[in-house]
Amino acid sequence: MYKLVTVDLDGTLLNRYGEVTEHTKNVIKEVTEKGILVVLASGRISESVLTIAKEIGADKYYISGNGSVVYDIQNDKILYENYLNKEKVLEIIELCEKNSIYYNIYTENSVIAKSLNYNVAFYNYENTKKSSDKKTEINIVEDVYDYIKNLDTDKFLKITICDESKIVFSSIVRKLKNISNIDVLDVSHMSQKKIKSGTKEISVGYYYTEVSSKNVDKWYAIEEIMKIENIKREEVMSFGDNNNDILMIKNAGRGIAMGHSNNEVKKVADFITTTNDEDGVAKVLEDTIL
Repeated sequence: MYKLVTVDLDGTLLNRYGEVTEHTKNVIKEVTEKGILVVLASGRISESVLTIAKEIGADKYYISGNGSVVYDIQNDKILYENYLNKEKVLEIIELCEKNSIYYNIYTENSVIAKSLNYNVAFYNYENTKKSSDKKTEINIVEDVYDYIKNLDTDKFLKITICDESKIVFSSIVRKLKNISNIDVLDVSHMSQKKIKSGTKEISVGYYYTEVSSKNVDKWYAIEEIMKIENIKREEVMSFGDNNNDILMIKNAGRGIAMGHSNNEVKKVADFITTTNDEDGVAKVLEDTIL
């Protein structure tokens, strides 16, 4: 019997347009009505995850920043945190600037970048479909280093680094791995998203990595929830599609990879469902729980 279902967002619960289908929402509602916890575990900023959690009724806990934060929604408090500090963020910004590569920084409430490119362009597109109180806050600033240096916080979820050239991207990843006390996510495939512009669809494709504090992972955050709720590993079902989901897919009682996942993700999964555009999460929940 499963007591906890953890679900990644981009590429898993959300389709290519960044939406949760009505069918999937209804299935999740039925699952929660059975007393099973559904927890979103995402690399997104906290406000963005919270908005979707409330939309689908998974409103007890959420995990943001790839496991940097576990948040208790009902009591409005952080239960667990493992942030990047400002000194480390500034060091990474310097490296990115020196190598002329695109990056953006995640705080608890906002994404900070120099321009609307890659993943930030997609967040901006999502915002056009949201009410003002549900939009992801995007701060476009000319001098990110100076902006971060003067920001009144020492808590940063992660940094995302993007480029269309695999050669350029691979070079920056190698350099990042020489920096101490951080984790650098290995992603071998391009992120592919769709942005609607009138009657046209614009494809957004890029290589990316995510930099977080040492020992940040969705699974470690899930374990914190398991302790609180007295849930065993075999009572956990986890869904994901990317390398930042590998540990939670591997360690869960039942780990599910999406149909479009890369081979590294698929080989640790207990089951491979259909894609995020085919309600892959809902199909497994219907078959195994409902």
